[in-house]
Amino acid sequence: MQTLTDLADEYGFLDSDDRYRLLIDLGRDLEPMPDALKTDATLVRGCSASVWVYPTPRDDGTLHFLADSNAAITKGIIALVLLAVQDKVPQAILATDIEGELAPFDLRNQLSSNRTQGIPNMIALIRETAARQAA
Repeated sequence: MQTLTDLADEYGFLDSDDRYRLLIDLGRDLEPMPDALKTDATLVRGCSASVWVYPTPRDDGTLHFLADSNAAITKGIIALVLLAVQDKVPQAILATDIEGELAPFDLRNQLSSNRTQGIPNMIALIRETAARQAA
């Protein structure tokens, strides 16, 4: 699995069309989320596309997230966010500067605002989940 640092290095060399393709490819590689988990309870509010996030606490204390979207670019953004937090313990997720990890991708300037408006809500949901699990 690639790291965000590796991806950011690659992303920096790409033109805008290739950046879109990279995001779409990342989204295609997301672990499938069963339709049964795509409910109102797992829907992230404030996203222009439908985005669902389902956290699963694992026996080893880590959190594993399943996520999906009905929009290809948004699904790629989800994949970036998950690279920062996937399969970490809640305390590590809470200590992660997710926005800082995404900064090299400059998503706000690379994509339209409606594609990025739900990112803070998704990050907040992940942090809230980690905080509940850490307690």
